[in-house]
Amino acid sequence: MTDCGCDKAKAELEEYLHRELSDQDFRDITDHLENCEDCTGEHLVGVTLTLKMQRACQEKAPEELRAAILAKLL
Repeated sequence: MTDCGCDKAKAELEEYLHRELSDQDFRDITDHLENCEDCTGEHLVGVTLTLKMQRACQEKAPEELRAAILAKLL
């Protein structure tokens, strides 16, 4: 195992969260997170924000509001 370091782990955190890294880079960052409290904290914040955004994007406006907006657009 080679520690990729905090700079790389933090720079590629977004890609890591979305599994957009090569398998080797993903493993390197995973290994780093297992041993770095600071980066693990950043990862937790990233996971929390990602989950909140995913939930927020699933919400729909109330039907009355949607109808009123569509009526204004026509």
